[in-house]
Amino acid sequence: MRKIIPYVLLVPTFLIIGMFIYWPAVYSLRLSTCRLSPFGNRMIFVGFRNFVKLFNNKEYLFSIRVTVLYVLLSVVITIFLSFFIALLLEMKVPGHTIYRMLIFTPYAISPAIAGTLWSFLLNPVVGHVNYLFSKFFGISVDWITSKPYAFYAIVFASVWKTMPFDVIFYLAGLQNIPDDLLEASTLDGANWWTRTWKIIFPLLSPITFYLVIMNIISFMFASFAIVDVMTKGGPGNYTTTMIYRLFLDAFAFQKTGLASAESVVLFVIMAIITFLYFKYAERKVHYQ
Repeated sequence: MRKIIPYVLLVPTFLIIGMFIYWPAVYSLRLSTCRLSPFGNRMIFVGFRNFVKLFNNKEYLFSIRVTVLYVLLSVVITIFLSFFIALLLEMKVPGHTIYRMLIFTPYAISPAIAGTLWSFLLNPVVGHVNYLFSKFFGISVDWITSKPYAFYAIVFASVWKTMPFDVIFYLAGLQNIPDDLLEASTLDGANWWTRTWKIIFPLLSPITFYLVIMNIISFMFASFAIVDVMTKGGPGNYTTTMIYRLFLDAFAFQKTGLASAESVVLFVIMAIITFLYFKYAERKVHYQ
């Protein structure tokens, strides 16, 4: 009986996972090979026609390009900015506890609220960012509706929203680095820059390894709310990422088969990225 109890306790978990993850995934895979009849009353099998149509669509190919640039830029900025902020927060300056609490605040709000806040901050008329730009540089930028500033705007908002998550992990890692090691490097003549890049950052490589893949997943999928609130994919699809293109095709244009094919493409891309990342990047991780 004792051997059966653990499996019985796992049944609710497997039911929820099956209902809300595996079954929708299988159903989406099925829909990707079909199209709805003109009256929407039955599905017609079309094989790989949706995928062929997808990769002949210039708008979708452009959304792939936007997503790659958006994810790469956001991940790099988030990782390095979080690392340096964690270094600053680790210093025992007066009020450092308050600073830590404030820096974690953005992670507590939803992506939609983050997009709304940045929409106000970047507003060309009443936004604080444009006020500072006009006051100190004499220029005013239309961040939300002009190229390439709309792209920069969603990157700013995404980094601001995700950065506290990374800072938490880097802070935890910094607290586990032996002080004796840093003191010995100082006695050997290592300056701050050398200690940071030759000792501290390599020791935190397991954390960086984890954060990079988590950030890629976050920016690939969680970017929808920020894009929808701030730019709605504009101007002229300039900020339309793959996940937002999927939303448009599924709910705005009612292209169910095409949208399902896009979800399969997203799954395959993330599977390939995860496999390659764990296969090659893990070699450079140094576990203590």
